Amino acid sequence: MGYINPLLKLPAGQALLELPAEDRARIEAVMRELRAQADAEAENSWLRRKGPMAAYWRAVSTYARHLAHALSRNVQP
Repeated sequence: MGYINPLLKLPAGQALLELPAEDRARIEAVMRELRAQADAEAENSWLRRKGPMAAYWRAVSTYARHLAHALSRNVQP
């Protein structure tokens, strides 16, 4: 991704990068699943004309993507 991940500006975001690689990989996998599921919920909500819920699920998807991307970074211990 060609952007500076805003989550990495937060102390908790930096703490994620300090986790062991195995832990980061497991959390990353869950975040990618969450993103896919939240995307599906957003689409379903949009089709049902539930705009606020579609926006909520799209935000969940975006944050999950940001977390997964942050966790996938190669961090030197």
